Amino acid sequence: MGKIWFMDRREASDEEAKALASVLRLRILRICLSEAHTNKEIAELLGRDPASILHHVRTLVRTGFLEPRERRTLPGGGREIPYLATGKSWRISTPAQNHAMLDTFIAELALVPAEDVDTARLGLRLSPADMSEFRTALRALLDDFADRPVDPSAAAWSVFVTVHPDPNRP
Repeated sequence: MGKIWFMDRREASDEEAKALASVLRLRILRICLSEAHTNKEIAELLGRDPASILHHVRTLVRTGFLEPRERRTLPGGGREIPYLATGKSWRISTPAQNHAMLDTFIAELALVPAEDVDTARLGLRLSPADMSEFRTALRALLDDFADRPVDPSAAAWSVFVTVHPDPNRP
């Protein structure tokens, strides 16, 4: 089933899959999605120690999910490197058994006031052809919005969509 949904995505390498198997690294990618942030800024946003975050940042850089931007010089003469997400994670498929994306969604959702969450759940009974059409249309919609130019002044939103067989209904 996953192959239909990810038909234009390539399978992640073992190293890429391991890099994306971490809630913390997925949150780092989200933080750096449309604006470059330094290791220190990322650590502050996540409430973590910069040294531990640096390990995760380096893993994401090594695997091509983050890219370093131009170094900044600090007032005291020190230097810092901001990092920006490359968008690579949108174009690859990770193993279906990896639940890091769901765990990341739950962790981030816990940070949002309940009144700001708009949730829908839909049960369907579709023929294989109709299900393929549904997945293709949904993927096209998501790709359309993912490929639009980033407006740095616009509000940041997160979308989580999961399509799966219903284990409650035979």
